[in-house]
Amino acid sequence: MTSASSAAQFDPDFGSALEAAQAIRARRISAVDLMRHTFDRVKRYNPALNAIVLQLEDEAMVSARQADEALARGENLGPFHGVPVTIKECLAWHRTPTTAGLPAWKDARPEHDAVSVSRLAQGGAIVIGKTNVPVLLSDWQSYNPIYGTSNNPWDLKRTPGGSSGGTAAALAAGLGFLSIGSDIGGSIRVPSHFCGVCGHKPSVNLIPDEGHVPPPPGSVHLPPGELNVVGPMARHPRDLEQCVRLMAGPYDFDAKAYTLRLPEARQRQLSQFRVGAIADSPFCTTSTDQREVLEGLYGSIGPQVKQFATGLPVGLDFMTSFQSYAFLLGAVLSAGLPDENAEAQRTAPTLGPFDPFRQAQYARHRYFAQANATRMQVRAVWESYFRDFDVFLMPVTMTPAFPHQQEGEPSARKIQVDGVTREYFEMIVYPHFATVAGLPVTVIPAGRTKSGLPVGVQIIGPYLEDLTTLEFAALLEPVTGGFQQPPGYAAN
Repeated sequence: MTSASSAAQFDPDFGSALEAAQAIRARRISAVDLMRHTFDRVKRYNPALNAIVLQLEDEAMVSARQADEALARGENLGPFHGVPVTIKECLAWHRTPTTAGLPAWKDARPEHDAVSVSRLAQGGAIVIGKTNVPVLLSDWQSYNPIYGTSNNPWDLKRTPGGSSGGTAAALAAGLGFLSIGSDIGGSIRVPSHFCGVCGHKPSVNLIPDEGHVPPPPGSVHLPPGELNVVGPMARHPRDLEQCVRLMAGPYDFDAKAYTLRLPEARQRQLSQFRVGAIADSPFCTTSTDQREVLEGLYGSIGPQVKQFATGLPVGLDFMTSFQSYAFLLGAVLSAGLPDENAEAQRTAPTLGPFDPFRQAQYARHRYFAQANATRMQVRAVWESYFRDFDVFLMPVTMTPAFPHQQEGEPSARKIQVDGVTREYFEMIVYPHFATVAGLPVTVIPAGRTKSGLPVGVQIIGPYLEDLTTLEFAALLEPVTGGFQQPPGYAAN
């Protein structure tokens, strides 16, 4: 709970969402004045970033006035009363364009709102705009023919990540207080890492993804998913926790019989946590500057926790885990593609170790069932590991934010890491571990490289124990220093 004293010290540029709501309730600032202030920042900083590609100023101002009027009547609209937030462009909201960056869907305006956004709004948050994405959310950069390119506020020549790249860039620049993204291959985690913000990939199916595009705009109810999740992004872990509590739980058909009882965090003090970690691995070596940051963080954590050990969980075979993930990812992504896009991917050049991704797009269902069974076996290995450990730390990906690279198809791109040419698709190696097993992951800033680029760390936890990773993330803030604003985005 945010105190009145923290409300008095509220930072309208980079403060937390919970602090913003408390400042409004304490009448330190009105929702209308905070909304005006936020849009002043959007007008000043967004043109160079191109992070928010659809602004909803008129609607947001109306909602802000309503929030102030509700407060005057003694009503509390929720934990985010009157707080300005953004959402990823691929999430349906009030019949706004919801294209996932695909020109064929440029006129799509779904009638049904995304469940996650509706629940956040029911908690008092006010949507001020939508943030940029790559085409079909299929890149670790955020550019498309409809909205153009988003830039990283730490260095405009670098990508903010993808597919929730516009979201992360907006948060880092102080354009809104929190947001909702989605993640199937690191799409919340990589942008959080690249831009120095916080993100939470929830346990699979914990937060409904109805209203997410793809699948095609207008899809209403989906069966349980295998990989994709919708989750919050913010500058502070406690905001993420409150978002998860708001957005989690069954929806529609499932809600007939099921209710949610999230397990509370395993520990409440940093000194009680049992922690495992890796900063690097032979299957995907990380850049030297990033590794130094993570090793420094682990050196600080080790003496402060109950137990600290390095190395992957016993019994976790990298290739078994990764190939199952690659196959399932290929199947899931191709199912939502227009026929011409799926055919183009099917006939793409060989992807080497990533061939299961391509094979899945035309394989028989029995192979999908086998990959899914392997996925559950991988989850069982992690569940066994988490009997002895509470969280596991690892890199988000192999490098900090890299310069824009838009030439050719992603499958043919290369990336430089410590002067060595690497396959672009290696970016997915570290994110895959939690995704294939459906585990929760909280990403927070771990520090910055010597050149000043942010470095994040993945905090992985047991299936459905999202509150454990979120609690550890919040307790770790004093150790890491938490969110740091990029230079050049000072108060108006």
